[in-house]
Amino acid sequence: MEERITDVLVVGGGVGGTAAAIQAARRGAKTILVSEFPWLGGMLTSAGVSAPDGNELFAFQTGLWGAFLRELVIRQPEGLDHAWVSFFTYEPRIGAEIFADWVRSLPNLEWIVGQRPRQVLKQGNRITGVQFPDFRIQAQITLDGTELGDLLAIGEIPYRWGWEARSQWQEPSAPDSSEIVQKLNATYPVQAPTWVVVMQDFGEGTIAPEIPPPPHYDPALFAGVWEGYGPEMFLNYGRLPGNRFMINWPQQGNDYGEGTERLIQDREAQQEFWQLAQGHSQGFAHFIQSQLGRRYGLAEETFPKGIPGCPGGGAYALHPYYRESRRLQGMVTVREQDLLPVVGGRVAALPHAGDSIAIGNYPNDHHYPPAAKQIYDLKLHPKSIRWGGRWTGTSFTIPYGALVAQEIDGFLVCEKNISVSHMANGATRLQPCVLGIGQAAGMAATLCIEQHCLPRELPVRSLQEALLQDPIAPSAVIPLFNLPAHHPDWLHWQRHYLDHPETYPIDGDAPIEPIALPINDSRTQNFSGIFCRLGDQQYTLTLTDQTVLNLVTLDAGIDRQLQTYQDREAIGVEGRWNPFGEWVLVNRITEERNA
Repeated sequence: MEERITDVLVVGGGVGGTAAAIQAARRGAKTILVSEFPWLGGMLTSAGVSAPDGNELFAFQTGLWGAFLRELVIRQPEGLDHAWVSFFTYEPRIGAEIFADWVRSLPNLEWIVGQRPRQVLKQGNRITGVQFPDFRIQAQITLDGTELGDLLAIGEIPYRWGWEARSQWQEPSAPDSSEIVQKLNATYPVQAPTWVVVMQDFGEGTIAPEIPPPPHYDPALFAGVWEGYGPEMFLNYGRLPGNRFMINWPQQGNDYGEGTERLIQDREAQQEFWQLAQGHSQGFAHFIQSQLGRRYGLAEETFPKGIPGCPGGGAYALHPYYRESRRLQGMVTVREQDLLPVVGGRVAALPHAGDSIAIGNYPNDHHYPPAAKQIYDLKLHPKSIRWGGRWTGTSFTIPYGALVAQEIDGFLVCEKNISVSHMANGATRLQPCVLGIGQAAGMAATLCIEQHCLPRELPVRSLQEALLQDPIAPSAVIPLFNLPAHHPDWLHWQRHYLDHPETYPIDGDAPIEPIALPINDSRTQNFSGIFCRLGDQQYTLTLTDQTVLNLVTLDAGIDRQLQTYQDREAIGVEGRWNPFGEWVLVNRITEERNA
């Protein structure tokens, strides 16, 4: 069998694995990335979730996440304002091309496609590499970037799967009964995956090919699917360019959480789950077509077809969107209370000793089949706020210790498989946060090689400094709502709160004056009218023709200005109009307020 040797081996081409490989190679390490599928980017691309959530505010658009957004703007002329679930919707193919181009630009990064790990190589308690069907790779540091934490199982590295009782970590939303936990773990141990399908509006008068129902199709499963929204708003939830729609709908939609234990069994059981999950999405697409008409059909050219070993393709994502995987038993475990805002604030407390290496701000969001509610009616502790005229999540950090195994050396995780509780996974699993985790893991692996140390021995401050000062994609490690990376004092305040975490403000604002972000966008328009304050952080603009537009922003300076306006004042704004979200994304206030 062929033997290969490298500095850093990343197994898995998902969001975290791709980010880790790019960052390790950019830092200078000889890196090999082995992916099962031909598209890199996982949740953002091959799983079809091209409407990412979390870290949407300008100040949180740092590192590889911010670089990815900026590249999307360049490569997608239609812009990113197409849906109401996200500020950033794009063709999955374009996202995959961005990651592939970044990888191919690095001469010290080798990308191998179509291989799954067979064996984890060890010497004592140290991992030394991975064996694949056609070759064996020896590495100084190995990273698990697989969608389901495959190396944890193959390498017999201690991990968790499923729910934990409240008694384990005193999480406020966890079940307080071990009997309930046992029932949940026997039926719905992890969040429901979704097999994303992309549909298309072929136009009035067009008859699209019929989407056949799958075996055992039951339309009752989708009854009331757009109740409270209506068909048009339902479709615009995940609207993409070209009159296409990402179908990833949680309400009586295509989440599929039956028999998820098969995901960590043998390949035959996994394939059985895939068949049923994809069939469920096919049934949902058939239902949509039957209800809304044959002008709607499958967008068959969205994903590559006929790839050996690939369960999806065409209108269906290459693989399911997994919300949860095996989770490492790490040196530190992220718990629900580590993500919740401090009393009276909108940020979680910083980790002990300023251990943060990535940031997130998504609410805690869990998906299960309706039957799970009969076992446990999950009431998640709230972690949302209104900011910039809309709802967003309170911010939190990911500690380095969550990437490091308790007893295994030469190994890091960089995906949804970090050391996190089942409950906290609902917020840490989102794409931008996982990109940050992957970037930090790739940087950490390279620093371990540079400093001749094991991951558990790595000085975290050296990792934080490397992330903050990366010459290509500097990444924030402290979430500050009003401190975007272009601010001249960004590095100073990032370092300040690492050195003095006890001074971290509970409102998440650094003591600075915001600086406007330069906007060069041909889609920007000017709007003038009467400002209306409907409530705290809820604003509209009434135009002269009485059209009412919602006003939202991702910019801290604009957020502050909007809060000073009174009801019924005249105002002019510059921004991008999103007709599907029915909002103007404001980037500048253009007219002086009333005297």
